[in-house]
Amino acid sequence: MGSFAAQAVDDFHTHLRQGALMRTVTPLLASGGVRTALVMPNLKPPITTTEQAMAYKSQLQSLAPTVEFLMTLYLTPDLTPEEVRKAAKAGIVGVKSYPRGVTTNSDSGIESYKAYYNVFAAMEEVDMVLNLHGEIPSDPSNDVCVLNAEERFLKHLAELHADFPKLRIVLEHATTKAAVDLVKSLGHTIGCTITIHHLELVVDDWAGQCHNFCKPVAKYPHDREALRSIIKEKHPRFFLGTDSAPHPRHTKESAIGAAGVFTGPHVLQYLVNALDSFGALDAFHSFACENGRRFYKLLPIPSTARVIVMNRTPFKVASDISYVDDDGQNRTIVPYRAAKELSFSGAQ
Repeated sequence: MGSFAAQAVDDFHTHLRQGALMRTVTPLLASGGVRTALVMPNLKPPITTTEQAMAYKSQLQSLAPTVEFLMTLYLTPDLTPEEVRKAAKAGIVGVKSYPRGVTTNSDSGIESYKAYYNVFAAMEEVDMVLNLHGEIPSDPSNDVCVLNAEERFLKHLAELHADFPKLRIVLEHATTKAAVDLVKSLGHTIGCTITIHHLELVVDDWAGQCHNFCKPVAKYPHDREALRSIIKEKHPRFFLGTDSAPHPRHTKESAIGAAGVFTGPHVLQYLVNALDSFGALDAFHSFACENGRRFYKLLPIPSTARVIVMNRTPFKVASDISYVDDDGQNRTIVPYRAAKELSFSGAQ
């Protein structure tokens, strides 16, 4: 195949940060082939109110006016059923749950779901999505670490679904066969996002390679195969969520490196390259343009939408992206697969 007819994609999980970093990465969405972006609320301080979310959306929209931004709130003890109803009326689509301390800016995360059952009931009532970071905190005394934190979390997803069967829940950035199997076994209100980098990476690719390190970490080859297989199957409840997470280079290349893989600049090219590598280009539209929109109850993309022709000619990813931070310091961000070649280029 010399070319592939794609469309701009819907990314149902991305991090756009704030300040100078936000102003640098947000304009890259459209040129990277993103049409719709579900934005994570883990800023400093986190987005916890309707007013904060809408102000943030306004900032993002001014930087990328052709992108449709879907906003979320951060689940904290201060979130009330009244705020959920207010948020839903304002068009906010989800509430994001982070277990405390498992990833970037998750210090305000939750410790027990039971305490939020009144909030979940309100979300079920107004049909708002619960977005779950599906890991539990590492705990050596209970043999929990980054490699099994997702699998140990899954019982909570099953319990939440049983207690709130009408609540739409998305298990974010699945990395394990166990997660895929559980989501498949549950009802139509349970969805699941898969990142591009988890379709390519395994443990050996991030151990000692800081720019491939993210949370949740990439797992074993059989887990990667499960992610690939469910996409090839075109299962309707699995869809793209890149979890693109930019960090300045110096915070990645440090003694304790920040967790996050930055795919934002070239989402479409990364995705086509990944799908092609395991024979799944025919699943592109279902995975990246249809399933997520259906789950989030967005209007389908019209048949007249612009076709983006991806040519099978090498494309070299830049080594880094420069910007000036909020303190006036020159910084760089290292994109995924920096200085490496992708198989497809020439998006037009």
